[in-house]
Amino acid sequence: MQQKSSSAPVDIGGILDYGPFTSMQRLVVMLAALAIVMDGFDGQLIGFAIPALIKEWGITKAAFAPAVAAGLVGMAVGSACAGIVADRIGRRLVLVASVFLFGAATIAIGFAPDVTAIAALRFLAGLGIGGALPSASTMTAEFTPARRRTLAVTATIVCYPLGGMLAGLFAGAVLPVLGWRGLFWIGGALPVVYSLVLLALLPESARYLARKTARWPELRRLLARMERPADPGTVFVDVAETGSDQRAGFAALFQSGRARDTLAIWVGFFLVMLATYTAFSWLPTMLAAEGLPTALAGSGLTAYNLGGVIGSLGCALAITRYGSRWPLLLCSIGAAASAFVLQGVDFATNTTWLMIGLGVHGMFVIAVQATMYALCAYVYPTMMRATGTASALSFGRLGAILSSFAGAAVITSGGADSYLSLLGGAMVLTFLALAVVKRHIPGLHTHVRAEPAAEPTAATPSFAVSAPRPGA
Repeated sequence: MQQKSSSAPVDIGGILDYGPFTSMQRLVVMLAALAIVMDGFDGQLIGFAIPALIKEWGITKAAFAPAVAAGLVGMAVGSACAGIVADRIGRRLVLVASVFLFGAATIAIGFAPDVTAIAALRFLAGLGIGGALPSASTMTAEFTPARRRTLAVTATIVCYPLGGMLAGLFAGAVLPVLGWRGLFWIGGALPVVYSLVLLALLPESARYLARKTARWPELRRLLARMERPADPGTVFVDVAETGSDQRAGFAALFQSGRARDTLAIWVGFFLVMLATYTAFSWLPTMLAAEGLPTALAGSGLTAYNLGGVIGSLGCALAITRYGSRWPLLLCSIGAAASAFVLQGVDFATNTTWLMIGLGVHGMFVIAVQATMYALCAYVYPTMMRATGTASALSFGRLGAILSSFAGAAVITSGGADSYLSLLGGAMVLTFLALAVVKRHIPGLHTHVRAEPAAEPTAATPSFAVSAPRPGA
């Protein structure tokens, strides 16, 4: 006897946002998180290699700045293009291709004969590094129930500084033995292998598949793996995304009252990434210029990243309970204050306090940057989520590009004091940008949703109408 089709359309957003967090969904989040670990690992290798390269090739910090900038330009282009492409062809292939690209380009850096070649290869690696972040964060957001989304997205993004921390430990072990070339060869091989793992295991986003009628059979198979079986004739809708916002594209970021939030988020990303990449690219170089040994200078960036991992997870938990406005604003002020306090530390005689201070500063700065991805996932609906996140990240990369020249300039002209003033000033302005954002993530006490009418069965998938998103 043929099974009857479900007469009512199934709200894919409702069953994902308010259903269980199954092992299949957890696997996707884990795969996305590991992709970002690789992203941070390869993205920060250059910061650990710069002192060795400057010494071996006898060049100045300013001469190396274009190579740093080239990688960041690639990240900006990759972020912008990957988001738009992911909203059109899906998140899965974009993420796989991004991981493979930055791995292969990083391997090639190990063969570079000069700074010009490194700059060209860093641009290619940057395309992949920039493309992986918005794709992975979007996948995490769309596979995680609403009640856990902020923490899950933040935990995914915080894998970037975690990757940087692992890169620091890796560089400390590999640089003395294999040199900077071995650092890039091994560091690039790992993501190339992992891209094949992603190709084999990573599914496409269910919310993306729901928008493509021709791919509904694939969606039904995925839902079955997520313990949400659907009848062959099931019609899928995404109630929260229905309406004028179904028009994906860049212009939609400024429609339906989103212009203010889009511009404020862009400025916030620009400033916080100016601060973070000034640290990622130049912190070991600044500490070495202040007379610290190379190994200890590298430990400073490791401490910064470790603090960022702790701070990001703590901030995400606070946002889940209290909403995003006050945790983000308080972390911005904490980041600025810690940078200014570090100006009073004598680096040569107080290395313990220096490392603690850098860890505290990284804790606040990276907490702001990492949780801003969750803010993007809240502000922008599915049809433009990858585009919205990628455009904000791409604009933020302009701040990172500025850091490649500003970091070298302030270290050369004013040393540690000027360097720390740049970090502190950027975070003061980040505070002002985030204060302007109107649609912050609400706290637990302000969440409103409609409960599913009944438990889903094999013959009747759940139909949960979620509360409309802001601007949706």
